[in-house]
Amino acid sequence: MRKNYSIQLNSLDLGQLLDGLECRAESWERAAEYLRSGHVEGGFIVEECHKPEEADDIAAHYRRIIGTIRQQMEAQS
Repeated sequence: MRKNYSIQLNSLDLGQLLDGLECRAESWERAAEYLRSGHVEGGFIVEECHKPEEADDIAAHYRRIIGTIRQQMEAQS
C-alpha cells in the first residue's frame, strides 16, 4: 500500500524541484525518441532502457508527478 506524504517547501525550493522533474521527464522523452528513430536533436546522454515504451512510461510518470504538484500549488494560490 502506498503512503501519501505532506511536504512543505517554500516557493523557491518548489520551483527547483519542479525544474528537476521537468529535466528528468524531458530526458526520458528524448530517450524514447532516440530508441524510435536512432537520433535526436542536440546532444544528450540516453537513459538506460531497451524499449521506447519503457521510456514513455517513465516520462509519463514524471509528467504525472509534475501535474499533481502543479494542481496542489494552484489550489493553494
